[in-house]
Amino acid sequence: MDPRRDPKIRTTAVSFHIFDRIKENDGLTLTELVEDLDRPTSTVHDHLQTLTDLGYLVREGDEYVLSMKFLELGGYARTQSKLYRIAESELQDLALEVGDHANLMVEENGYGVFLLTRKGDDALSLDTFEGKRVHLHTTALGKSMLAAMDEDRLDSIIEKHGLPGVTENTITDEAELRAELETIRERGYATDDEERLEGIRCIAAPVRTSGGEVVGAVSVSGIKSRMRGDHFHERVPQKVQSTVNIIEINLRHQ
Repeated sequence: MDPRRDPKIRTTAVSFHIFDRIKENDGLTLTELVEDLDRPTSTVHDHLQTLTDLGYLVREGDEYVLSMKFLELGGYARTQSKLYRIAESELQDLALEVGDHANLMVEENGYGVFLLTRKGDDALSLDTFEGKRVHLHTTALGKSMLAAMDEDRLDSIIEKHGLPGVTENTITDEAELRAELETIRERGYATDDEERLEGIRCIAAPVRTSGGEVVGAVSVSGIKSRMRGDHFHERVPQKVQSTVNIIEINLRHQ
């Protein structure tokens, strides 16, 4: 069915476009959304009023912002994940042990989604939050999962989403990425050297089922001044891989 010809599908698409634009701008007014959507004011107003009545938007002054109903939906979706339930305590232990950020990511529709984040005592505030979506090739977490996928899945993700740059260190060349993925397979873990956030380095390893299917990845991320030397090349990779091993064992037996 062509969504351009079905008014019900068009209406749904407009609603979700409104959600995305409000999120990207931390709130928008009716006037701003009318300009963005290039639709009559009355039509946009009806959308906003309906979404507000349903509890998905909240009006703050002249601006519309996303409501906490999305937190309810996301929280419910996350608790349905066996990986999340098993990894939660292990990730907290990892964060406390290394003192930095510990992260759990899953792949969904070709993107990486932060399913869980925990902070150690020395961790600085980063832009990551639970639910944040990123391009897989920009993070150690994502690259570790890409390296563990079969070639067909890897090809389809690259073809669909491309390799956009985020920082000057992001890998945007497909041949270079594939060479790094081969290194990750041989080494057992991935690194991220300021490839998504300037000044931040990460170490990550994939989480697999007993059948070898990749279901997520675990990482430690921290500022470059701390993530260096033996700490970056030996201690953190060992801690990350140890945490992954525990999670994988628990996945098999729970």
